[in-house]
This record gives sequence, C-alpha cells and structure tokens, in this order.
Amino acid sequence: MLNKRYSFSILECGTDEAGRGCLAGPVTAAAVILPDDFENELLNDSKQLTEKARLQLQPIIETQALSFAVTHINTIEIDEINILNASMKAMQECILQLQPTPEYIIVDGNRPLNGKLGKPQKTGKIFSADEIELLKSIPSSSIIKGDSKFLSIAAASILAKTYRDAYMDKIHEEFPMYHWNKNKGYPTKEHRAAIQKYGPCKYHRLSFRLLPEQFTLDL
Repeated sequence: MLNKRYSFSILECGTDEAGRGCLAGPVTAAAVILPDDFENELLNDSKQLTEKARLQLQPIIETQALSFAVTHINTIEIDEINILNASMKAMQECILQLQPTPEYIIVDGNRPLNGKLGKPQKTGKIFSADEIELLKSIPSSSIIKGDSKFLSIAAASILAKTYRDAYMDKIHEEFPMYHWNKNKGYPTKEHRAAIQKYGPCKYHRLSFRLLPEQFTLDL
C-alpha cells in the first residue's frame, strides 16, 4: 500500500504527467485530491500496471476523489515553450481547476512545479496575475519516483495515462498509418518507419528529433 500523504495538510494534491517522451500527441497531466479514507491495494504507478488495471482504476479514482482534473497541452504549444515547460504547465492548469483548492501539492519528479510561471507565449492558456499568485501561494514538493510512493500521485499518473491513451486512440483514426493505437506516439521502430515513409503530420512535435540522424526528413 502506498503512502497516503506527504504533508500535514488536509487537502493534499498529487499531480503527474504522461507522454513527455513521445514524438506525437499532447503531453497530458492530471491532478487528484483523495479523501483520507481512500484505500486500494491495486493502485500503483501507472507504468507498473497493465492497461486493463489502469482502466479498472480510472472510474474508481474519478468516483472517490474529492476533486480531479486532466489537461492536454497540444503539439503547437509544446513546440513553442518546450516539453519540460509544457509538462509543468499542464500540471499547473490542472491544479487551477481543482475544487476545493489544494493546500499542498506533491509532484512526481525532481523539479519545482511552480519554478516558471507566466512565461510569455502565443498559444495555449495564458495565466492571469491572480492565477499565478494562487499557484505561487500553494506550497509544493517534488518527489523522485513519487508515483510509486504516494497514492495521490499514483492516481494522477493513472488518469494522465488513460486520458492520453484515449486521445491517441482517437487521433489514430485520423492518421492510422502511424499506429498510435499501439505505440501511443512513442518513438518505436514502427512509428519512426511510418514517419520516414509518410512524413510528419499536424500531431507530430516538430521540435523533437523525429528520426535518427542517419535518416533525413523533408519538412
């Protein structure tokens, strides 16, 4: 059983992202506030679970959470502000949607969640001054491998993964040649072979190296 909380705050939120290393599709984040009495022996880091287990846990988390939110950051915004900033911004957007507002935030990883706020950009959501101040006012901690240590981060990792997988399954119907229903946009040999054959599409991250150096790609 994972730990229930990191802080002494009653409303502690866990947040995580999925799809950071993909060549196509959004980076997706989720934030979850679980009740104190939440228990589930199956719940773990999404990467340690089968797809069947993740889909089984998704409605349990959504039904029993005090609050949850999921955000997609699309490829245009990823290419503009870079994938690290996009990952952080996706989690920040989720936190702003939570009701009630969390009193403490724990995030998977080793970087401060609110280190960069109000970054100038042309696309995507622009944070207001009030939203920036709200995010800055909430204390947070970054926890390495937090998704395998704390229930709320694990729950967020599952929602981020299942929502992103569903998104990739949907856009697979538009561009079936890339086989996103199987690779979910990750840089598999099959995915890269399709990019080499058909070129990139509107869902590919053009700021990423889509093909190894030995291959060329006309953009």
